[in-house]
Amino acid sequence: MTDDTKQYAVTKSDAEWKAQLSPAEFHVLRKAGTERPFVGEYTDTKTVGVYKCRACDTELFRSESKFDSHCGWPSFFAPLAEDRVEYIEDSTLGMKRVEVRCANCGSHLGHVFEGEGYDTPTDLRYCINSISLTLTPA
Repeated sequence: MTDDTKQYAVTKSDAEWKAQLSPAEFHVLRKAGTERPFVGEYTDTKTVGVYKCRACDTELFRSESKFDSHCGWPSFFAPLAEDRVEYIEDSTLGMKRVEVRCANCGSHLGHVFEGEGYDTPTDLRYCINSISLTLTPA
């Protein structure tokens, strides 16, 4: 799933990732899968804190940037910092999308969408799989 030419700060073999992650986590984080909508742990949570990459513990999003998009997955209008995520053009499923990955380990997080009309400061919706994240309460 990750770009074999790119070197990430955290690099592991598939066997090492499989030993660390559950099968569902491995499918989403390492194979760019998607969890079903409206089932994720963080879809509707209002807990104040920091959302981290479940694979490598990098801080990615703050609860202050989370908003209710009613799309079935946690939505954020901005990452904690631009250097925390990377963007990859995704043309699977016959459409153009922008995949969001953890810049520290290359794990798949979700996708980012622009211009959907949400009343947010950036007009962006980072649609992130709950299973890709862990929440550290404030």
